[in-house]
Amino acid sequence: MQKGNIGVTTENIFPIIKKFLYSDHEIFLRELVSNAVDATQKLKTLAATGEFKGELGDLTVRVKADKDKGTITISDRGLGMTAEEIDKYINQIAFSGANDFLEKYKDDANAIIGHFGLGFYSAFMVAKKVEIITRSYKDDAKAMKWSCDGSPEFTLEETERNDRGTDIILYVDDDCKEFLEDSRLHGLLTKYCHFLPVPVAFGKKKEWKDGKQVETEEDNIINDTCPIWTKKPSELKEEDYKKFYRDLYPMSDEPLFWIHLNVDYPFNLTGVLYFPKIKSNIDLQRNKIQLYCNQVYVTDSVEGIVPDFLTLLHGVIDSPDIPLNVSRSYLQSDSNVKKISTYITKKVADRLQSIFKNDRKEFEEKWDDLKIFINYGMLTQEDFYEKASKFALFKDTDNKYYTFEEYQTLIKDSQTDKDGNLIYLYANNADEQYTYIDAAKNKGYNVLLLDGQLDVPMINMLEQKFEKSHFTRVDSDIIDRLIVKEEQKGEELPQDKQEVLSTLFKGQMPKVKKTEFHVEAHALGESAAPIVITQAEYMRRMKDMASIQPGMSFYGEMPDMFNLVLNTDHRLIKQVLSEAESACAEKLVPVESELAMLTLRRNELHKAQEGKKDEEIPTTEKDELKDVEKKIDAQKAEKENILNGYAADNKVVHQLIDLALLQNNMLKGEALTNFVKRSVEMI
Repeated sequence: MQKGNIGVTTENIFPIIKKFLYSDHEIFLRELVSNAVDATQKLKTLAATGEFKGELGDLTVRVKADKDKGTITISDRGLGMTAEEIDKYINQIAFSGANDFLEKYKDDANAIIGHFGLGFYSAFMVAKKVEIITRSYKDDAKAMKWSCDGSPEFTLEETERNDRGTDIILYVDDDCKEFLEDSRLHGLLTKYCHFLPVPVAFGKKKEWKDGKQVETEEDNIINDTCPIWTKKPSELKEEDYKKFYRDLYPMSDEPLFWIHLNVDYPFNLTGVLYFPKIKSNIDLQRNKIQLYCNQVYVTDSVEGIVPDFLTLLHGVIDSPDIPLNVSRSYLQSDSNVKKISTYITKKVADRLQSIFKNDRKEFEEKWDDLKIFINYGMLTQEDFYEKASKFALFKDTDNKYYTFEEYQTLIKDSQTDKDGNLIYLYANNADEQYTYIDAAKNKGYNVLLLDGQLDVPMINMLEQKFEKSHFTRVDSDIIDRLIVKEEQKGEELPQDKQEVLSTLFKGQMPKVKKTEFHVEAHALGESAAPIVITQAEYMRRMKDMASIQPGMSFYGEMPDMFNLVLNTDHRLIKQVLSEAESACAEKLVPVESELAMLTLRRNELHKAQEGKKDEEIPTTEKDELKDVEKKIDAQKAEKENILNGYAADNKVVHQLIDLALLQNNMLKGEALTNFVKRSVEMI
């Protein structure tokens, strides 16, 4: 028997493993099973070259847990090790300069393990004692047993083992007993070893017999040794890709389509990426790409390997050029990773372009699911925008699809304003904004449907990309002012009558928290609605942006500001004005007469003070002007009270306001109940 100390320059490697690597301790199983697979693969290579002439036989790697003994055993029939090889690979750990390195990477277990080849030593994350029982494939090799209890001391002695290969036996520590549970081990093996190229068995398959599950003689193989990304696309059918997707994501909808990656220069990369049906929330879709290194699972956090927008894709990337034990800092600086990222972006853009070109009908059918992904790419990746702008689509409210260029041609003649700007009209809810859409269509305009999660930032970007172009929501103004042409239809009411109308309606508007209404009167034509509620494009868009951009949250705190536009050409508005003037004439005449006299006197005082410095104006004149202004305000308030008093009991005024609010989904609660009662009474 040989006894000795493991060759490490630090005082004790094991507390370091426990302390620094504990957060990632489940990777011990990946490391040990990967080592077993490597040993098996190397033996197959030696057999292929004729260096090993024996029978390969069953090469399955086996994982077993024994709760009674508190052990986990990983067994293979690979190369095995001689006493000299154990001494070289297990006892002599190249650990010079370890303290500095450990301090630098103390939060990154993968970097430490990868840097020092410590895959085997990850066993001590969960084990208080580890044994290796091994026998080399070489002729006349003796079976050896290595044992270590978590101190730098080890023992190495001859033992009995009939067959070549290696058993690693972990005596699981008291604080890691969870790893003895079948369900925990099965979950880890499925996660890390699902596609290893050598069969990995965990226990036996079970079947139902006499009302209970019993074990069969058949091995329970947990991995697929030839996943589809290792095959050529010509060998695969559509159903193979769909089945693989169902295996990876059992609860997901069928993918839209996929890309089979296969490149061997200037780096090695294989894989299959799927376009999923993306639901409304982007963040729920991330981290569905699994990264492998030679079929060994590495991570599903692929930021840095693929551009941000491609993290919405699902599937698998496998590259031996990305090390198994890879650190975040490595990914950000490695040139291969940058090349892979560029390659995948180009491949995705080419695939989308190809589908668009070869089967536009299919592309249009899938556009609503693809749109959020393509928009995200265009917003975040300039080189993707350049490619995607050729196949990205607009959808209008009639469910017709256009490329950016096609749509520009469609609206150029009818939707260019007097300053030469091309106005893109859009709605974000075809049902709620139906009236506005209908009014625009009657004018010969086309209206886009922009109801996606990223449409507001897309609009902002496209206004910068497109020459002399503005996007305006169809309910942001009255139809004649959405696209201002030279002609102005309809004769406007005199200013004093406009003020009367505005006062009648403004005083009856509901008080809604964080909402302000501005009332104005305009000639919109006899066939237009009596009242239209609009919301200015700029403020509404800023508020929309505030909900997705933290830096703009102050806009979200500002009140919603709406315009209530009264159509002075409509018979009902004319009727309200005429009846109000008649009913209030007796009270209004003296007020307006007094107001006229006061206004005349104010104008006289202002004229007398023109061109004079403040000190040149007599105090009596200053005081009189203040007094006149005060009286004017009082008379205006009196006029307002008279009109408000009349409007308060005017059912037509309330009915018109409520109809406009109802049309904009703003009539709720008690106000809605009152509207229904009033409607019944008026009928």
